[in-house]
Amino acid sequence: MAASAQDTAALLGRVPVFEALRAEDLAHVADVAVPRGFRAAEVVFREGDDSDTCYVVRSGHARAVREHADGRQITLATFGPGDIFGELAMFDDERRSATVEAIDDLAVLGIPGIDMRALLTRHPDIAVKLVIALGRRLRAANERLARQSFQTVQSRVAAVLAQLVEQARSEGAGDGDVLLTATQTELAQLAGSSRESASRFLAVLERAGVISQGRGRLTVHDPAALQGYVY
Repeated sequence: MAASAQDTAALLGRVPVFEALRAEDLAHVADVAVPRGFRAAEVVFREGDDSDTCYVVRSGHARAVREHADGRQITLATFGPGDIFGELAMFDDERRSATVEAIDDLAVLGIPGIDMRALLTRHPDIAVKLVIALGRRLRAANERLARQSFQTVQSRVAAVLAQLVEQARSEGAGDGDVLLTATQTELAQLAGSSRESASRFLAVLERAGVISQGRGRLTVHDPAALQGYVY
């Protein structure tokens, strides 16, 4: 493979959905992947669009949002380097269940669903591995939802902060202060709480010296202390 194809295969190998694939399987997937880019705030796809492509993040960040009929919007998830979204497009062309938009400049690998399904037809062993990997993701998501249903708002917000810290560190943040670019509203939505409840708990963390807040950003000074609030 050419160097760019090798880089693509290496990135795919770090994605949990593809991590069980062999090198030759990753090369097949890399062959159908197409580099794409989006500017900050640009929409990758909208809720209700046909599912024709899944995406792997190379650099930058994106978020999945849903909008209520009255205009209210909720953030369902955020994605960073190595994350995949829209992955069900590999198996069917059902309509999108959420809108995904770039948070900052976003570089992705687009994997066309029609090409991926043709690949799976030629290599059914890849399909088996992908189904197993997606099943694990679904099980983990169900466990997370069940756990959140028994957690307090404070515990959910602390867990979201800890997750964002882990993501930032995977992208190169050091062991000291960790800067997170997120608003109180976004943190509340990710934690499934009201902005007011999340804001009150963030103020508690700030008084304890665990975090400090700025406009649209938050610095975690003591990431380990967050675990004391998660139960």
